[in-house]
Amino acid sequence: MVLVQLVPASRTAGAAPRPSELLALAHNSSIEARQRLLLGVVALCDACPPSGELSPVLSEIFLTLARQAEREVRKVLSERLAHAEWAPAALVNVLALDEIEIARPILERSPILQDEDLLRVLIEASLEHQIAVARRPRISGRVADAVIDQAEPAVLMALTTNRTAEISAEGVRRLVEHSRRIAALRGPLTRHPLLTEALAEQLYQWVGTALRQAIAARFTVDEQALGAAVYDAVEGVIRPPVPEEGPVDQGDRDEMERRLIDKLQSAGQLRAGLLIRAVREKRLSLFEHGLSALGGFTVGQVRTALSAPTPEALYYACAAVGIDRAVFPTLLVELRKLNESLPGDRGEPVWLRGALSQGSAARAFKVLIGADHGELQTAV
Repeated sequence: MVLVQLVPASRTAGAAPRPSELLALAHNSSIEARQRLLLGVVALCDACPPSGELSPVLSEIFLTLARQAEREVRKVLSERLAHAEWAPAALVNVLALDEIEIARPILERSPILQDEDLLRVLIEASLEHQIAVARRPRISGRVADAVIDQAEPAVLMALTTNRTAEISAEGVRRLVEHSRRIAALRGPLTRHPLLTEALAEQLYQWVGTALRQAIAARFTVDEQALGAAVYDAVEGVIRPPVPEEGPVDQGDRDEMERRLIDKLQSAGQLRAGLLIRAVREKRLSLFEHGLSALGGFTVGQVRTALSAPTPEALYYACAAVGIDRAVFPTLLVELRKLNESLPGDRGEPVWLRGALSQGSAARAFKVLIGADHGELQTAV
């Protein structure tokens, strides 16, 4: 790495260098030339008026500098041009896609960047570049929507804390929905100026006590009613209902389990841990409906996997909702006790092959089960 030392310029302090001098320096790779080029560009930035377009010659000088200059030169150039309304758009875009320490001043402040430029950065650049875009003052709703679409937790956090961003009502709703899985969004959202009372009630269901108090203080929220709804949903899992006197019809029990799962899912309290607890409590129907709701499967598909001659499809369904493969063998033993020794033990233990993403597991499950919920198919 070449260290560039700034030395006093030979011409009068504050005087802008001539374009011909800068162009010659831009094509000279010596250390002395790069020093003089940096000083000349800095002087030009200071002397150039904030309005009016640069001549083609000066634009070529800037572009040549950005493409050939050392890192420290590009960094100083980025800082100098971050507020410049006259900077060449092509140069600004080159700097915006440079390494993040160089790109950050441009991404966060340059008035030259348009929505199309920022969208390109979101698609092509690193996570740090995306965060800088999300922090940019007064970004448009179009850019904010693109950030929400990508759903990167760190970038969503930067957007949520950017109070000047133009986020639509639908965008705020989607941020609240993302906060169900990204806990870091919840605090900023409770204080966000665009949060509505309806969305505050939804957010209330999955925040902690301190944030619930903050929401209740800001909005007209029936804290007692909402708190009771969440408590009832969780309590229904931790403490199963006391059995009624006399036998309960299997159809009625199945409907009760389905309603409980719907209630937990509406309250944002449905988790993979519920499935394991349901099996331990010998509630096979609760397991079936819970796995169906969490995985986006039909109950018929889940029951087909449970009655199959091999546990492969059931393993994929469990992996798709986040049940660890190390837990599955024990879970399988308990399920067989509840389900007449099914699924069977034919085939290889697929859970020993290695980790599988939830998306891949869901696709493998649907391939094995088949769209018609018919006989279990052989995986391709």
